[in-house]
Amino acid sequence: MTGRNFGLAIVMMGSALILSGGMAFAEDEPPLPPVPPEYADKHMPAGGWTDPKAIEDGEQIYKGEINPNVNCASCHGKDGKPVKKGARDMRDPKNICRWSDSFWFWRISEGVPKTKMKANKNALTEEQIWHVMAFENMFSNDGKPHDHSCYKP
Repeated sequence: MTGRNFGLAIVMMGSALILSGGMAFAEDEPPLPPVPPEYADKHMPAGGWTDPKAIEDGEQIYKGEINPNVNCASCHGKDGKPVKKGARDMRDPKNICRWSDSFWFWRISEGVPKTKMKANKNALTEEQIWHVMAFENMFSNDGKPHDHSCYKP
């Protein structure tokens, strides 16, 4: 094998490893359950992802300052880094970017079965849920507001 062919073989093997690793990662994530019809048409109000007032309100709700029965930080951490086993890492765009507006809203509203994530639909208004989502969304962007355009169906 010549030096050029050897180099090409190394590049091809490296590419195959990268591709197979990427495919293995994608397969590690189970598909998300379908959003129930009553939540399927839920979408963040226009400008909500980056609205400073909404984000400020969302932070207070997230930290349990508005309603002591709702304290997202107690599991997801004050900065989105989980402090309890099983809590999603809100800093990881791979998590945040998988969730549509309706999926995320549904999970906050109804909780997640067989986990410690409880339903919040009786403790928060719809507007408060959107505000919490806007605040949580910043964790995946180094604490800066962003429009959640990373979500791709």
